[in-house]
Amino acid sequence: MNYRHAFHAGNHADVLKHIVLLALIDALKRKDTPFSVLDTHAGRGRYSLHDDAAQRTGEAEGGVGRVLGMPAKAAAITRYQQAIGACNSDGHLRIYPGSPLLAAMAMRENDRLSCREAQADEARALASLFAHDRRVHVQHGDGWAAIKALLPPTPRRGLVLIDPPYEAQLAEFDTALTTLTEGLRRWPQGVFALWYPIKRRRDLQPFLRAAAKLSAKNILLAELLVRPDDSPLRLNGSGMLLLNPPWQVDAELAAALPELAHVLGEAGASQRLEWLRRE
Repeated sequence: MNYRHAFHAGNHADVLKHIVLLALIDALKRKDTPFSVLDTHAGRGRYSLHDDAAQRTGEAEGGVGRVLGMPAKAAAITRYQQAIGACNSDGHLRIYPGSPLLAAMAMRENDRLSCREAQADEARALASLFAHDRRVHVQHGDGWAAIKALLPPTPRRGLVLIDPPYEAQLAEFDTALTTLTEGLRRWPQGVFALWYPIKRRRDLQPFLRAAAKLSAKNILLAELLVRPDDSPLRLNGSGMLLLNPPWQVDAELAAALPELAHVLGEAGASQRLEWLRRE
């Protein structure tokens, strides 16, 4: 695996992914009982936006940099702004928190976070970040295999975030469907959130048709395109496939997505929130 998220930390895809992640965790916190979070492709947990990788691409400037400066109306965007601000207490955007750190910041004392990361140096950095946090368990290993190894979790309520690098391009969608099928078999009441890239949306249609047939009771799509989906050579947008999403998360995302499309988008930007199945 050659993918390094440091080049892309804080871009428009991270903004969508992490707004959704925080909305899901906050929804789980509406009940007093503890919950588990499994992050299957966790990364290093924290990224410097001043290092060579981030400076080379400048993607954070067009992502989190814009969102932090916007006068947000949607509560989900405000929540995200506050979380990023907490990691940059002097008011200067230098650090971008990855999904494990955002999850840990949002969790309570009795909640638990398990992380898998395939790259050894990234896993070491993640383990160091959480060395003194007893709520967090970090493993170096294959993220896809974590579904069989770690589900169902303890506590038995919670969320799985699946955020693979998609280095295998469309072939990885088949792996995702197989993994989600296995995950739902092992933990049918779990919330599953799969991030996916959008280059040309029509290439996703077979995946989305198959996703609609998964055994979850409710299946929700949230997509954000920052430009038209007319090029297979660049990341035009991304989406989150949500299985068994908690109550009211759809309403929170419905308020946030138009604002995000406006502040992050170029000409031809769009957003979509659609139920593939709803009971």
